[in-house]
Amino acid sequence: MEYLDFELPIKELEDQLDKCQIIGEESNVDVASTCKQIEKKLEETKKKIYKNLTAWQRVQLSRHPSRPYTMDHIRALCGDTFLELFGDRNFKDDKAMVGGLGRIGGQSFMIVGQQKGYNTKTRQFRNFGMANPEGYRKALRLMKMAEKFGIPVITLIDTPGAYPGLEAEERGQGEAIARNILEMVRLKTPIITVIVGEGASGGALGIGVGDRVYMLENTWYSVISPESCSSILWRSWEYKELAAEALKLTSYDMKKQKLIDEIVPEPLGGAHYDRETTFKTVEQYIIKAYNELKDLSTKELIAQRMDKYSKMGEFKG
Repeated sequence: MEYLDFELPIKELEDQLDKCQIIGEESNVDVASTCKQIEKKLEETKKKIYKNLTAWQRVQLSRHPSRPYTMDHIRALCGDTFLELFGDRNFKDDKAMVGGLGRIGGQSFMIVGQQKGYNTKTRQFRNFGMANPEGYRKALRLMKMAEKFGIPVITLIDTPGAYPGLEAEERGQGEAIARNILEMVRLKTPIITVIVGEGASGGALGIGVGDRVYMLENTWYSVISPESCSSILWRSWEYKELAAEALKLTSYDMKKQKLIDEIVPEPLGGAHYDRETTFKTVEQYIIKAYNELKDLSTKELIAQRMDKYSKMGEFKG
């Protein structure tokens, strides 16, 4: 298990507990009482830390290397029923954007999402979860296919942003994202969006238009990352924590501003502490959303979606 800076007090207590248990196993000394005291203190420390997380700490948790990625969620949700589909039928297949057909709770879904890598080699292969224009065009192709056959769409968001390279701009990065937003607003099938990690900038918005938008508790969703915001405003990354607070990017901030529908709770410590519980909770929210949307007519579905996004950004003085 890897620990973040603010989790070091937890690491120290867990190390103490391990040593205490080893002493008990290797000697005749009764350490049961001491172990119980450490366990109690460990539980109290975890609750104190995780119940009072700052915005920047939640950003760090969303990037935790042990956190389940999009393909982890897909495998857990669909099992062996997932059939991955490739290519945008125009340029090439983008490995940062994955998609395909799968069954959840007996219902077929078209699932699209960004995939990061687990180590240096796979991160390069997946381009760190930053899709090129062909990735967004692949996503749109799959969503239009789902529309044609009346299959609901699930999008899983986890990206530090769309790829900002020169070649991506030459192939129409901005147009590809804008086209996806336009087409998703009027897509004639239910769309359920879940932010499972980072939700940065247009890279997230390119597959982020949904009838129901959920955020896992320790994720973030913003027009810009805290580091980039800090570098623009203060010409330094040193103010990233201040930027994270100012951006109001946590799930609780987004819910308060009515930019998402619900927050998906995570196990104490984050999704990586108990993956199975996280997967089951996400599945429950997806099935709940589908049951709310499945009986709506196409006209009602699109009207509600357009109304939902038209109301965003309205503030009374």
